[in-house]
Amino acid sequence: MPVENIDRVLVGDCIELMRALPEASVDMVFADPPYNLQLGGELLRPDHSKVDAVDDDWDKFGDPSDPLGTSFARYDQFTNAWLKAARRALKPGGTLWVIGSYHNIFRIGTALQDQGFWLLNDIVWRKSNPMPNFRGKRFTNAHETLIWAARDRANKKYTFNYDSMKELNEGVQMRSDWLLPLCTGGERLKGEDGRKAHPTQKPEALLFRCIMAASNPGDVILDPFFGTGTTGAVARRLGRRFIGLERDPDYAAIARKRIAEIEPLAGEDVVPKPSKRAEPRIAFGVLIEAGLLRPGTVLSDPSGRLHARVRADGSLSASNALGDHRGSIHQVGAAVQGAPACNGWTFWHVEVAGSRLPIDHLRQQVRAGL
Repeated sequence: MPVENIDRVLVGDCIELMRALPEASVDMVFADPPYNLQLGGELLRPDHSKVDAVDDDWDKFGDPSDPLGTSFARYDQFTNAWLKAARRALKPGGTLWVIGSYHNIFRIGTALQDQGFWLLNDIVWRKSNPMPNFRGKRFTNAHETLIWAARDRANKKYTFNYDSMKELNEGVQMRSDWLLPLCTGGERLKGEDGRKAHPTQKPEALLFRCIMAASNPGDVILDPFFGTGTTGAVARRLGRRFIGLERDPDYAAIARKRIAEIEPLAGEDVVPKPSKRAEPRIAFGVLIEAGLLRPGTVLSDPSGRLHARVRADGSLSASNALGDHRGSIHQVGAAVQGAPACNGWTFWHVEVAGSRLPIDHLRQQVRAGL
């Protein structure tokens, strides 16, 4: 990737600009394309005051009253063109996020699959403070949908920081429904006239979660619909690099100023939590060889009611009402409970300085010394 493109906002047509990027040069794409809302006129509240809705030219793709649906045809053509250019720029193990509403996300989903992307998740962003339905003729539109897709199905080595997402969710596996507020208050950028600088500015919390989930420090994140630069601001704060593409020079200027004021976090604070699968494999017998457990040591379950004895060959032996058992920490843990399976590392505990700790505590000591 040419250095002159990194951490910059490029002004122009996003499709042409993406075609000019080196092939397979970016790690992640976040796209917030026009939604093609097709508003047929002004949107009014019950008191006849005008709603500040999206009616900008960049969201228009034809006459919404045309019975032939030229708006859809033009939008599909545009969608396929930018997705093709984005896929070309992605590395083989890269992923793409795209956000939309019911107006466009289903058409984008079809285009993604037609072009060879492999859909990983659809995420429901449930808004804690949605705009009400003023006419009272439909349900309140309280969510938007994100699609997360890998560049292709063949490459399974895409980035997903599962353990970091779990930590963000208080130790529970993160689900595909995210409750986050709209961009309001001090985060909402405004012009000198006090009006919103951009009608569809996304909250930084949403980008924070996407970037933390699917990238690592130093990765390059491409946003082809940069707007006022939320992607770039969050990427800079989290130690990632970015390329922003924006056709409106006024939005680009706002984004540059916003990002320049961001103070990046310290490097050690943005490194994702290592996956347990990536940690070196430690056999139970290594704890015996290292002298952390002596043969004959009695292990117990968390309650202290079930017991097993450590043997010199790295196996356990135990006896209870269910019978006599000998085998691995996992096999004996399952047998004494009458369970089909057991994680022996967290089930079996040992007394250390008067405290009962899981034997996984000893395994981590060994890993720390490697």
